[in-house]
Amino acid sequence: MSLLYFHLRDGIDTLLDEDGIEMLPENVAGRALTEARAIIADEALNGRIDLCQRIDVEDQEGSILHSLSFCDAVEIISPV
Repeated sequence: MSLLYFHLRDGIDTLLDEDGIEMLPENVAGRALTEARAIIADEALNGRIDLCQRIDVEDQEGSILHSLSFCDAVEIISPV
């Protein structure tokens, strides 16, 4: 188990995960996807979704182990 931090970034601002979470590194991608989709769902309830965000998962040394753009977390289907 490792202490990992899920930071939210949009290219301008960063919301740092101060607490982190103990988890196995092989579970990082699934957890990042779940977190991104939860944020997107909350934004949808407020009527505005920002797909320019991403989650960077870092270890205690600050190395990025995984990065997930919100546009890769969902499939947008629009009318033709």
